[in-house]
Amino acid sequence: MPNKRMRVFHGESEGFDTHFLGEEPLIIFLSKIIRQAVRALAILMTLVIVWGVFDVLLVLYQKIKEPPFYLLNLNDILDTFAAFLAVLIAIEIFLNIILYLQDEVIHVRLVLATALMAAARKVIIFDYSKVSSEYIWGTGAVIIALSVSFWLAENLLECSSHPNDTDCVVPPRPPLFRPSKSKTQKKEKPQADE
Repeated sequence: MPNKRMRVFHGESEGFDTHFLGEEPLIIFLSKIIRQAVRALAILMTLVIVWGVFDVLLVLYQKIKEPPFYLLNLNDILDTFAAFLAVLIAIEIFLNIILYLQDEVIHVRLVLATALMAAARKVIIFDYSKVSSEYIWGTGAVIIALSVSFWLAENLLECSSHPNDTDCVVPPRPPLFRPSKSKTQKKEKPQADE
């Protein structure tokens, strides 16, 4: 079996394989250390997410308790949105870490989706009275580049694994996140043909 150092869109997994097969003992030892470091990052990211949720609650409580009571102005709403979206981005990063731990593959689609969410967060919380037009144009260019990259990863890179196939048809991709079935849900029984 040939020694594969890196795979791009190989089989069911997508992205770059960071697991080195058949390497010397030092590389194997260092890979184990990196794996433990990634586990530590997952734990820390969980703490950041919980802390972020408490921060959202605190920000919301403080904004509601300031006069005029129980009313939010536009800046308060934008601050609340920013806090919410920061927690959602932290959750996306946590999912990146978990998928890396499971597959040892950097999932390009999920990384691009996370980057798009972060860019969208930035656009949502812009204070257009304080931001220069160059900054807005630059952010727009970044969003276009990320969108094109996501589209390419979603549609065209499946064909790159079959370079000689001129009639490559991209099969439908599963969604990035599938809702998990609870253990209490019963499997549907197929109906008998009448």
